[in-house]
Amino acid sequence: MHYYHLVMPWLAGFSLLATLLVFALWVYAGLLIKKLRELPLLEADAPLPRVSLVAPARNEERNIEQAVRSLLKLDYPDLQITLVNDRSTDSTGQILDRLVSEFPQLNVVHLTELPAGWLGKNHAMQHGAEGSSGEWILFTDADVIFEPTTLKRAIRYAIEHNADHLVATPDTRMPSWLLKCFIVTFAMNFLLFVRAWGVRNPKSTAHVGIGAFNLIRREVFEKIAGFRPIKMRPDDDLKLGKLVKLRGFRQDLVSGIDGMIVVHWYGSLWEMVRGLEKNMYAAIDYNFFAAVFISVAMLLLNIWPYFALFLTTGIARWLYVANIVVLTLLLASSARETRSPYSCALGFPLAVLLFLFIQWRSIFLTYWNNGIQWRDTHYSLAELRANKI
Repeated sequence: MHYYHLVMPWLAGFSLLATLLVFALWVYAGLLIKKLRELPLLEADAPLPRVSLVAPARNEERNIEQAVRSLLKLDYPDLQITLVNDRSTDSTGQILDRLVSEFPQLNVVHLTELPAGWLGKNHAMQHGAEGSSGEWILFTDADVIFEPTTLKRAIRYAIEHNADHLVATPDTRMPSWLLKCFIVTFAMNFLLFVRAWGVRNPKSTAHVGIGAFNLIRREVFEKIAGFRPIKMRPDDDLKLGKLVKLRGFRQDLVSGIDGMIVVHWYGSLWEMVRGLEKNMYAAIDYNFFAAVFISVAMLLLNIWPYFALFLTTGIARWLYVANIVVLTLLLASSARETRSPYSCALGFPLAVLLFLFIQWRSIFLTYWNNGIQWRDTHYSLAELRANKI
């Protein structure tokens, strides 16, 4: 018991310091990341580089038409739009063909086969990029809704800041309170995981990529060999960013909140659990010990303080009170940035437990199935692990 009273204040103090450090890094990253809506537009007579937008689609009948119509409203004069139908088994292909008859400027490609050694989405994006001609390539998903001035603002920012690869965080919409709690927690952890404050620094190994908005110079895309070095990576967006930084090119990160880049991410809790199972383990390179470390750290720093309020006394309890206050302020800030209810800050423990459940479900299924089952195709763990950069 005496040992317990000696150790607990130190543990509480360490937890508080760790939370304060995370808060400081969050605030610093927030100061560095510019909002697309606040960026100036290109002047009316400014020369505009040709941009090729590439969006892969597989079984996206629910959102594909709304997304494509938003792409057609982009206020950008020299825009090539390529939609790659990747072996869809629903009505995605028919919807795209109908849209082409209405808007002949659309370029729709139908893929019927997947070459060995490729993930479907990665192959579709590579195929789309090779069939396009823009000086810049914007990779996006087939369910993303763009505000019309988004691309003009992004191109101006990329050119003025000499960025070779510009990534934008989307305005993520979720239908329920629990899912909104998850996105608040996920957004905070994502910026910490990618070390957002170091992305702009060419000397830092920090890198980022987001499937909703990866804008890259074509010459840079070709120099890094496109998606070929990461053709078996489920986390293709992040690893594209890593390739850019490894080759010494410049990268930057902006925010697409306030309706600039809208993603209706998942429609239900189970849909989210299933949707994230393919890349939660891939993000840490299928490293079991890293997963254990992350889980223990999250339980110790994010879950235990809430129990410690009732299980500790004296200085330890007061340190945990301070810890929870700082955590709540941190999550309230994340809620504000993600345009979620402030009450989601109070749902933080539930969101962390949900995150850990998804992570360990992903790990279990990866070993149980000896790989991942993604979009009706099985990819073995051996070939997934082999594609490491």
